[in-house]
Amino acid sequence: MDQELFNLISKAKTGDKESFALLIKRYKDSVFRYAYGMLANRMDAEDVSQDAFIKAFYSLPKLDNIYAFSSWLMRIVSNLCYDRIQKRKKESMISDDFIQTQIANSNIEQTDLRMTIKEAMNKLSPEHREAVLLRDVEGYSYDEIAGMLHIPFGTVKSRINAARLTLRKEMNREREDY
Repeated sequence: MDQELFNLISKAKTGDKESFALLIKRYKDSVFRYAYGMLANRMDAEDVSQDAFIKAFYSLPKLDNIYAFSSWLMRIVSNLCYDRIQKRKKESMISDDFIQTQIANSNIEQTDLRMTIKEAMNKLSPEHREAVLLRDVEGYSYDEIAGMLHIPFGTVKSRINAARLTLRKEMNREREDY
């Protein structure tokens, strides 16, 4: 962690709203990406992102280890996503606005690949989707993911491995259907 980030978190921890606003600016994209990856719905992801920052602001004074800010924040997002999934009581699906955006921004082959990936991701359990998003999209290490999710290192590895196997199997199945 660089000194500037350490100072921002330290100031925000004392209630400095300007410093916290800078933290929001720094982390908003990764928080939204993660929430969107988990919930597959833009509105829900925006709501969860906003709720996560509100919760983080009020809970920040209780954060013991400033160096763990990023994983602590992502754990808040994760918990809020699980709460939202439980509220829905159904498996989330990628929203139509995501599909339309992808079609508008890509050629047909890329769109087909994205659709195949979307369909494969929807086959994953929330736990497997979460692990693979944290690792392969957000770039966290296995140790960091274990800390964020409060699960053993081996469980992280097995979830990511199982998710990748499922994704590979589903993607191969889609290709065979063509």
